[in-house]
Amino acid sequence: MQTDDNNSALRNLSALVDFSNLVNSSHDLHFILNNILLTCFGKLHTTKGLIALINDNGILEVKVFKGISSKIKDTFPEIKFHNYRNNETLTKFVNDNKFLLCQEIVSYDAPRGIIFLGGKLSKKPYDKEDEQFLKTILNIGATAIENSLTVKEIQEVNRDLDGKVNQLSSLFDLSKEFSGILEINMVSKMLSFSIIGQLLVSKYAVVTCDHNSFSILDSKYPKENLLKFLNEYCAKDFAEPYTVEIIKEKFKPVADLEVELIIPMIIKGETKGLILLGKRRNGRPYTRSDIEYVSSVGSLAIISIENARLFKDALEKQRLEKDLEIGRNIQKSLLPDKIPELKNFEIAAYNEPARRVGGDYYDLVMLDKENLLFAIADVSGKGVQAALLMANLQAFLKSICKQNLPLDSASNLINDLVSDNTTMGSFITFFWGIINDESKEMIYVNAGHNPPLLVRKGKLTKLKLGGMILGVMQTIEPYRSESIKLMSGDTLVLFTDGITEAMNINGEEYSDEKLEELIISIADNNADEILEQLTESVSEFTKGAEQSDDITCLIIKVK
Repeated sequence: MQTDDNNSALRNLSALVDFSNLVNSSHDLHFILNNILLTCFGKLHTTKGLIALINDNGILEVKVFKGISSKIKDTFPEIKFHNYRNNETLTKFVNDNKFLLCQEIVSYDAPRGIIFLGGKLSKKPYDKEDEQFLKTILNIGATAIENSLTVKEIQEVNRDLDGKVNQLSSLFDLSKEFSGILEINMVSKMLSFSIIGQLLVSKYAVVTCDHNSFSILDSKYPKENLLKFLNEYCAKDFAEPYTVEIIKEKFKPVADLEVELIIPMIIKGETKGLILLGKRRNGRPYTRSDIEYVSSVGSLAIISIENARLFKDALEKQRLEKDLEIGRNIQKSLLPDKIPELKNFEIAAYNEPARRVGGDYYDLVMLDKENLLFAIADVSGKGVQAALLMANLQAFLKSICKQNLPLDSASNLINDLVSDNTTMGSFITFFWGIINDESKEMIYVNAGHNPPLLVRKGKLTKLKLGGMILGVMQTIEPYRSESIKLMSGDTLVLFTDGITEAMNINGEEYSDEKLEELIISIADNNADEILEQLTESVSEFTKGAEQSDDITCLIIKVK
């Protein structure tokens, strides 16, 4: 009996040696997994089985299967590995398909997947010897799987870098490679795999520091756990390399993640990044030479990362500047290039955006020899988006002018057009009117804009009649217009809230009261003088403060 047991043990040992030689003879993952299943079929007389590995998203994914149809394989549930033990869907899949034995595939204390085996041909249950044999071949197979996945990942990066990793035989070669890359992700990958190739590490992480805020570029550690550890410290706490002994003493949380070496990446005495390394695959400790190598490579890498970041920022700024300049030119082309000359009216206009591209707009359009349409608007927001909305408004205005509609009806139409072409939250305050150069009659509609000021013989009137602001919704209540017979000496001032809300260095606004007081005092001057005195007053009030909003003003003086 003892002889039979010995012979059985020898056969098992021989089978394990053959299996080890077989699966480690290739880095082809499908070949390795197939042979794990075939060994189970041959030794355990299993009727069916499948192997699911953990993908990059932490989800179990079937890689090989035997003894079941593709249709059954496709019903394997999509679940996270860490949830599989209590997952009812997986339990139902296992029970429905009579998988009687399940074992985790573990490599370097990290799960890689699960093997599921059906019943035996003999209908007998699996015994402890069967389970021990399966565990043994999975331990052997796990190493082969790990090697296969690592080799595959390295090969993919090698292809992405056009074989550059093969040239990383010295720091001189690395410095040339790093200096030619201006993509942070590429630098991070090159750094990671140069260290993997040189030191054969099992786990690693590359981290950057910015004002004591840590960002993980690449990691084989759980990112959430790693960030939780890092956020308890600041960059200056990592001013020198730390070996495993010091890590266990000073940084126990990260020691629990099996980090054995922390190398700072330093620029001008300031820690700008970290390299965290786990155990080496050959089991050897990190030597002083290894630490110097990683420190040198890290120094090259962090300079390249900083250069890449600065280059990206510069490109983004350059692109934005170009877009703003284009927008500025478009906006300038939308405003009147000259002011019409009328027999009975003087007109002066001013526009100064708070940014290169603003949201204020004014226009002057001769409808015929006698009638001039004037308009002023303030588009919500600033920048390119406001300028584009302003361009739409001008296009609508020009189109509607050709239809010879009454001003109130035209207001209904322009609101409907703006509402159809604005996103939620965008709107336009708008005022427009028509003056007749012969009769001096004026008709206007105010769509929620700052009421223009009409000054006549020292008395001020605000032009408020109209309706709601443009773009909020389709016209429900029609806009109303008002006609006014203008008299010689009347002054009409149209403006945007960039004037009344202009702030000084103390945070105080210019205010409607200050504007009204000024306009009454200078109303007897001509249009150009009124405009000049108004803009000078606002400029003097806001001296030393940044312009917070676009400023637009239109002065119409009756001769």
